[in-house]
Amino acid sequence: MDGKISEDKKRIEQQIQFITEADKVKNIFRQTYLADGKRKENDAEHSWHLALSAVLLKEHMKEDVDLTKVMIMVLIHDLVEIDAGDTYAYDEAGAATKREREVKAADRIFGILPEDQGRYFRALWDEFEEYETADAKFAHLLDNFQPLLLNDASDGKSWAEHGVHRSQVCRRNERIPETSETVWEKMLEIMDKHVEKGNLNAD
Repeated sequence: MDGKISEDKKRIEQQIQFITEADKVKNIFRQTYLADGKRKENDAEHSWHLALSAVLLKEHMKEDVDLTKVMIMVLIHDLVEIDAGDTYAYDEAGAATKREREVKAADRIFGILPEDQGRYFRALWDEFEEYETADAKFAHLLDNFQPLLLNDASDGKSWAEHGVHRSQVCRRNERIPETSETVWEKMLEIMDKHVEKGNLNAD
């Protein structure tokens, strides 16, 4: 019995350490503005928004997905940015070192947890990064659609600030049609609206 109590105590201490470490994600700010355009969102807000969106948008996916798994995937996918920092979607220089920085961060951060939970979270993070399964495709769709919706709501503020081109947004989202035609059509509609308004460069 003493051994079991000792093991339980060790597990909860590791879990608490991870929960406390994850709090740092609230200080990682993205380039996307909140819908009201007043300030930029942080990674914690972004991840929560994706989990909520997963519940609502599942019905538009071409393939069936495991909603609980997708929600966990989007809640943990940006924890690596605690160490690696946020890399803006259209930052080519940052993208060159992104993978190396994030793998190192994943090793450290998920390594805080008890081995079984750390292994599970790391496997989900790897699945997200590999972008092959229906669950990972849905998680990526959410990760890409949410900032586009916030850009729309904030009158294209982030796109205009960074001089983003429609072709860049299309290239970043080129795999969305294989996951959901409905979402892709909405994305195109939003892009075209902001090209017309001058917030997104036409080419």
